[in-house]
Order: sequence, then C-alpha cells, then structure tokens
Amino acid sequence: MTRPIHIHWFRQDLRLQDNPALRKAAEDGELLPVFILDDENAGTDAMGAASRVWLHHSLAALDRSLKGHLRLFRGRAEEILQSLVQETGAGRITWTRCYEPWRQQRDREIKATLKKQGTEAISLNGNLLWEPWEISKGDGTPYRVFTPFYRKGCLAAQAPRPPVPAPEQLLFARQELAEGLELSALNLLPSRSWGHDMMQHWIAGEEGAHARLQEFLHKGLKGYKEDRNIPSRPNVSRLSPYLHFGEISPNQVWYAAEAQGSVLDCARDRDHFQSELGWREFSHSLLHYNPSLKTQNLQSQFDAFPWEDNPAALRAWQRGQTGIPIVDAGMRELWQTGYMHNRVRMIVGSFLVKNLLLHWHHGERWFWDTLVDADHANNSASWQWIAGCGADAAPYFRIFNAVTQGEKFDTDGRYTRRFVPELASVPDKWLFKPWEAPAGELQMAGVTLGQNYPHPVVDLGKSRQKALAAYDTIKRKST
Repeated sequence: MTRPIHIHWFRQDLRLQDNPALRKAAEDGELLPVFILDDENAGTDAMGAASRVWLHHSLAALDRSLKGHLRLFRGRAEEILQSLVQETGAGRITWTRCYEPWRQQRDREIKATLKKQGTEAISLNGNLLWEPWEISKGDGTPYRVFTPFYRKGCLAAQAPRPPVPAPEQLLFARQELAEGLELSALNLLPSRSWGHDMMQHWIAGEEGAHARLQEFLHKGLKGYKEDRNIPSRPNVSRLSPYLHFGEISPNQVWYAAEAQGSVLDCARDRDHFQSELGWREFSHSLLHYNPSLKTQNLQSQFDAFPWEDNPAALRAWQRGQTGIPIVDAGMRELWQTGYMHNRVRMIVGSFLVKNLLLHWHHGERWFWDTLVDADHANNSASWQWIAGCGADAAPYFRIFNAVTQGEKFDTDGRYTRRFVPELASVPDKWLFKPWEAPAGELQMAGVTLGQNYPHPVVDLGKSRQKALAAYDTIKRKST
C-alpha cells in the first residue's frame, strides 16, 4: 500500500525533538522535509547578515539529522508549496507557527489556498510557551506591564505543555522527488571572513543547543539572579539564537531549568531565569497586539521627540569607537561574536538614544543585522523599552551612566579589557574613564587618547542634561 506524502515546512523550528508539527507530518506518511528562504515576502524584514550566517550552519546541521533528506528552496513560499503539492501529490503540509506580521499574513493565505484545494494544512505552536492570544487581562484586553502579564497571566494559565520526543521513525519520501537546491545556492554566507570568525564562538544546530543548555544548567543557573548582570561570568544562558531558530524549544528549556533548579536547590535563580523566558513571551504578546512594533512608538508622545542626525556618532557607536570603554566593549563583542551580554545591551542602547540622541531605529536596525539572535519581537520591544517609548519601558529620564555601570558590573575589568585590548594596562581606577586619568598613568599603560584610543564622542554629563531637556519638550506637549 502506497503511503501518502506529508510535507513538513521547517521555518524557525530547526530541530527534531519537541516539534509537534514535525510529529504530525511523520504520522502515517512519507516525510518530505523542506525549508524555503522567502526573502521576497519578507521584504524589509528579511534576515540580517549575522542571522543568515547562523541559518547556513543550522540548516547544515538539520540536514545531517535528517540523513540528507532536507530539501532547500528559495523564493515565494506560496508558489513553491503549490509546486510541491502538484509534483508530489502531498496530502498534508505541516508547519510551526511564526509570529512576525508578514509571516502570519502569508501563512493565513497559504492555509486558505491549500484547504480550498483539498490539501490538509496544519500549523501548531512549537516556539512559545503560551500563544499570545491566550494571555490577557480579566476584561480581555492585553497586558502592557510585564510583571502582571507573567505572574497573573502566564503563571496563572495552563502550565506549558511538556516536551514531546522526536518522531519514533521517519520514513522519508524517495530522494529523487522534489529536488531542491544545494545549501550554497541560498547564498547565506558573506564573502568576507567576518561570518566565519563569528561562528568560531558557536556550534549551531540542535546538538549545539542542548550542549549549551547543559553547560548553563551546570555552571550558570545557580547564582543566576545576581550574577547574570556580570558580563565576565558564565551566568547567562546564551540560548537566545537557539531559541530564535528553534533548535531548542522554550518548553525544553523551561522544564530542564525546573528540574535542575530542584537538584541545585536554587529556586530563586530558577524562577528568575524562567521569568526571562517570560520576557520573550511578553515581547511576542506586544508584537501580536501591535504589528507595527518595529517601526512605531508604542507611546505616541515620542513621535515628536527631537532626535538628532549625526552619522559620525552613529558610525563610532557601530564600530565600538566611542571612547566610552564599556560601550566600545559591548559593540565589539557584538561584531566579533554576533552576541552581546544583556546588561551591556542596555548600556549601549541607553548611550545611543540618550547620550547621542539618536533614534532607536538606528540601534534596532544595527542589531537586526549583526545579532545572531535577531528576533522581530524581542529586538523591537527591547529597543522601545530602552528608549522609553515602549510598554513597561524604562523611563526616558533613567539614563545609564556608562562609567558607573562599568565600575559596578565589570569591577575587575575582565570583560572590557577582553574586547578593548588597547586599554588592557590601564589601572582599574581609570579603565572606564581614561579621559580623566593623569597623563603619566596613560603613558605607562601605552595609551594616547586620540591616537590608539579615541576621545569620548560626547561628554556624559552634558549629554545627559541635553537628553533630559529634549524629553521635557515632549512632556510639555503631552500635558
């Protein structure tokens, strides 16, 4: 008896374990696993350069897990899926839901077309602990503040579903059916060596995700609540790119943390780590109810904010050449590794929008292009948060002082000296404010400001006052 062809359309679920949609595709049929690079529908939301590098390596890992049966395509997903159905006679197509507005619109149209043609189309949740529309206030309106969203909404709702195992058996469709492209034909890798150098810090794919999770659980979960703010310590999970590409599910991470928290007797650390997964859920809720989150201020008073136009300052920020050591360390970590510690993300973000008075859109776009964990919901919501214009945002008048932040969270200077090696010999007292150091101290450290390390692009004190004055102008307009 001939078994039907079932297509599983991989997207941001590049894994075999805990993949409900893949399990559905594997039931009672021959599996045809496909991935489609759909830049045409994505338009301006197409992946940035760092994400494309990660995707290349993740697809290679997934194909190995699938014994070389992954089919790769490039183009408009609706057209490619239609062609695949015609060629293979597939009776079922499954996929894991994504939440970017352009994907949701496209997926609705694809599902309607397939159903009209008699092809079973099944989309399931595999990327979030709770669907965005499942969590709302008693009156049915969405939450705008994180703590009640998480504590009264998420934790009071049904517990996240337990992870499910990989399909017991994958019976693949014959290899000559629906021939796809070679991975190199997707052109995901840049011509320069930057992408190769960046990936030396990572192991992309499902196996790398679980290795990273285990390392964090054993070395970083205990002490997480406090030490997660210290960028030189191992108390951050660094799971964000794996979660974004779905090489591991949040359900797997949630329950693994639950179990390890009991073993290590660190309930406070475990709870705080799970609440960070809750922030990921909150960002997706904000995006669901505010599809223009990436471009429009959630607080409309910021539409009148007097942002400045300063390409030179923006370029210095992007290059890690601002003359503010902790900021430069963060921006260089980003460029070298495709990642930045979360505490430092807040510092560099505050510096961009409040000391340089540059629009948060500049930061959002740069992070989108250079972060391996660039996520539409998280990136947009986080930049609105630091700019003061988002939901439950840090007030605009809360301006991080980059000197005191460095002194507090990188006390021994290990992080800053790693990424700003030209300051390696500067004494701790002056490391985060070398412009105040006596000339003799700098000379002994081999530092000449303006030559091998820049003068600050702005005065932190004066720029703070300027930012507060700018904020006063929109406060007056809104009252």
